[in-house]
Amino acid sequence: MIKIANAQFWVHDQDDALEFYTKKLGWEVRADVTMEAWHFRWLCVGPPGQDGTGLVLMPIPGPPMLDREASAQLGDLVAKGAGGTLFLETDDCKAAYEELIERGVVFNDPPTRQPYGIDTSFRDPSGNNVRLTQVLEFDPGRV
Repeated sequence: MIKIANAQFWVHDQDDALEFYTKKLGWEVRADVTMEAWHFRWLCVGPPGQDGTGLVLMPIPGPPMLDREASAQLGDLVAKGAGGTLFLETDDCKAAYEELIERGVVFNDPPTRQPYGIDTSFRDPSGNNVRLTQVLEFDPGRV
């Protein structure tokens, strides 16, 4: 069987991202390994109680992987929210929203009822999109 182990976000600053995900979201560090020979840091975080999956906070690459212009373009796209979206699920969107606001998370919108549940969103310090959803039981009669 093949499983998802980790997902990845490009980040502008790994230390800022680490602080956001651990201090504001309350996640834990899964791996923080620096490979000196390659000047590379493997940094992975994840929510407590969900040990099998993590989010790798990958620095935006520069030379030799990307030239300076391409690196800057990728950084700009990430800052604009074009780097992808992480979808999180909670049992109580409003309570999670209020708790995260107290921790300093700035939301794009309040929890709003949608056909699939109650949903809100925020961005991490690099601009990556994060959606927080309370999935509601599907009612085929409401479609």
